[in-house]
Amino acid sequence: MRWKDQVAFVRQNMKKNKTRLFMTIIATAMGCAFLIVLASVGFGLNESIVKETTENRTVTKIEVPGKKDSEAEGLMDKDVAYFESVDHVKAVTRRQTLQQQGEYSLDSYKITPETIVANMPSEVKAGFELSKGRLPEKENEVVVGYHFLENLLPDGIDYNEIYDEKGHLKDKYLYKGDIIGKKMELTVHTSEDKSKDKTKKIALTIVGLGKKPTKDWVYDFNVYISENILKSIEDFTGTAKGELNSGENNRKLSNVRLYDQVNIYADKLENVESISKKLEDNNYYVYSVLNELKEINKVFAILKVGLIFIGTIAIVIASIGIYNTMTMSVTERAPDIGIMKALGANPSTIKKIFLLESSFIGLIGAIVGTIASYGISFLVNFIIPIVVKSFFHEEIPSGFKFSYIPISLPIICIIICYAVTIISGLRPARRATKVDVLKALRREV
Repeated sequence: MRWKDQVAFVRQNMKKNKTRLFMTIIATAMGCAFLIVLASVGFGLNESIVKETTENRTVTKIEVPGKKDSEAEGLMDKDVAYFESVDHVKAVTRRQTLQQQGEYSLDSYKITPETIVANMPSEVKAGFELSKGRLPEKENEVVVGYHFLENLLPDGIDYNEIYDEKGHLKDKYLYKGDIIGKKMELTVHTSEDKSKDKTKKIALTIVGLGKKPTKDWVYDFNVYISENILKSIEDFTGTAKGELNSGENNRKLSNVRLYDQVNIYADKLENVESISKKLEDNNYYVYSVLNELKEINKVFAILKVGLIFIGTIAIVIASIGIYNTMTMSVTERAPDIGIMKALGANPSTIKKIFLLESSFIGLIGAIVGTIASYGISFLVNFIIPIVVKSFFHEEIPSGFKFSYIPISLPIICIIICYAVTIISGLRPARRATKVDVLKALRREV
């Protein structure tokens, strides 16, 4: 019996009892849709959390806090040189922080930001950008963070008067005008004891304003100075990085420069893991966003497998309907089976016909269920933010997906559904091959 004839025979038989067939397909579709929608919650939460993690971090950045077998409180130039020699490293940024609160004055305004010594060429390679101005070219030229202006406070005015009820600086006290090219003074101290304190004023010129951070929660009002300015401060204080004189615990000046923060930037995300592995093999502490992603993915992998397993139970329940349908089909078609046997049909052909019919039911149900699950997923993502906002008065983050259906999920569902329906139709198909010809032709089973 040709394949084409088998398919035609199955189609003809499926049309005989449309109501029963329809209900069986609906049951299968519901089971398949339940599996996909249930598992899509795990995929959706995974997608949203991973997206949030990667968007809020530089995914190609590898933080290197220090070396395991080193007593030094930071990394040195030789470490930086080694990092730069590693394959697929795009940039190595190294920063030092002034170990006292620098006081800056600009016209009649003052600010006490964090003062950072940064290697600007490497910062630019890593993605540091300016919104205005240019990079420093002379040792007394500096770049300030994007929010520097917002934190300039008028000198000699009671702070209780300059802020509004929400804690924002009143508009009339904001610094007006362009700061590019402006002169300002940095005041540094030698001691925490005011009776022994000496001060030094360093003239600086603002030549660049940093670009607005891509993350709303990042607030940058730092001042980025040169290595030469830091050296001048160290010569004045007699301590490393301008640390205030507080006794014997001060770090003494040294020819060896120790960096407070060293970050490596890979050329591609795919190379982060190999670079991290190489550094770990050389006894460096490393951390990257991939560390978090691995742990997140492990948890969600277990969750997704569990949800798919629970969803499969629904398909197994639906398979009972397929089994019942196929059993009834064998009973009703006993005369047809008897005729095929009388004409010399091979038992394997008869078995194949009934398995083909059960697989058709399963595949049609899986396709209908998949289409329905996409509609349900869309409604879930649309309705849940409204419900959360209405009843819990909370805002769901923009782009958050409660349900997400990757292409792999319907494929998994169809495979599971097909396997279950084949198993469901297996026993009725075997029963069909054992129908006695004489009894079948007498319309008895």
